[in-house]
Amino acid sequence: MQFLEITEKEYRTFWEKHPLKTFLSAPEIGSLRKSNGWNEFFVGVKDDKKLVAAALLVSHKRHFGKYEFYSPRGVLVDYENKELLEYFLGEIKKFVKEHHGYIFRMDPYVIYKERDIDGNIVEGGEDHSEVVSNLERFGFKKVSIPEMEQVGWMFSLPLKGKTKEQILKEMKPNTRNTIRKTEKIGITVKELDYDELDRFQNIMIETGARKNFSVRSVDYYKKMYELFHDKGEVKYYVTELDLVKYRKKLEEDKKVAIEKLEKLSDAKYNEGQKKNLENEIHSYEKRIKEAEDIRKDKKKDVITLSGSMFMIIEPEIIYLSSGNYEEFMKFNSQYLLQWMMIEYGIEHGFKKHNFYGIPANINEHPKDYGIYEFKRGFNGIVEELIGEFELPITWHYYLIKFIHKIRK
Repeated sequence: MQFLEITEKEYRTFWEKHPLKTFLSAPEIGSLRKSNGWNEFFVGVKDDKKLVAAALLVSHKRHFGKYEFYSPRGVLVDYENKELLEYFLGEIKKFVKEHHGYIFRMDPYVIYKERDIDGNIVEGGEDHSEVVSNLERFGFKKVSIPEMEQVGWMFSLPLKGKTKEQILKEMKPNTRNTIRKTEKIGITVKELDYDELDRFQNIMIETGARKNFSVRSVDYYKKMYELFHDKGEVKYYVTELDLVKYRKKLEEDKKVAIEKLEKLSDAKYNEGQKKNLENEIHSYEKRIKEAEDIRKDKKKDVITLSGSMFMIIEPEIIYLSSGNYEEFMKFNSQYLLQWMMIEYGIEHGFKKHNFYGIPANINEHPKDYGIYEFKRGFNGIVEELIGEFELPITWHYYLIKFIHKIRK
């Protein structure tokens, strides 16, 4: 076996076919990091001139002229092949040290233990505890969940071999009904162009302020667009509602309900149906007024409800970022967006629709459980990754850790 630096082209060819492929290990992420002051390297292992392992490494100068090294979503290797794994990691350790690194971090895209929709471990299911043990024996230290850079727990909907009808049938009834309602009232989805990304950014700022999370700059979204959009690998969407058309539809539905009510006789057996129709008419009147009030307040006929960013790289579609205007959350437009992308995934042969991050240890009902409940309504499984690991390279690791602890 031979460890060596490889070209970006060689890395890309290997990444394209690797089972652990995901957007964070794409060569474009190296370019993204470079634009933020990081260095970029591509390394690999060849066996009989064939590339059998590869990694994107990025580095950034920290303290004392020493560099932090990171492999986003881990090295691309067969983690079950102990000989190859240890050789590759051993050579990376030497490489990092030669390039003045004090730490090497990675967060492999490897499932830890197979879990069901409720987050419970599946008996006899997939289990990569040995991979964790091997990494720890090699000298890696597991990073605590709050300090991890990337998502460690996800919720995914397997799509392979399923039809749209099957997926709909297996959803929670409330989720299925909500999707149908969003379609019925006329919510539409618009893909944003590069020059419109501030619309997405504004939604994220409003959501971040409400939910107390930091929001990336619009430059990040623009850079991701530049790197991935031409290949159809990133898309930004907003949902919209035409208030004029919406009101017209409500008026038509109200008229139908009134006609039904007028046709009913005063017979006692019609009392229940009459009451339901009266409530329905009242609901239409309330929503008609609400639509008019919004139109007057916003001084526009078409309003933006929510926005989402999706990474579309086989084998999965990742629901990466999203936000909603709080005052319009009642329209539930995110349900329509998810369903649209699930349909796209089925039609284009994607393996899964990844709703991405959920709180850790979800079966213990942690804070922000509601995020998971929304995603769970579409059906699917909880996926726990093995986590983030860091390998001390020089004694500076311990000194820098100490400094960070004091600062914290």
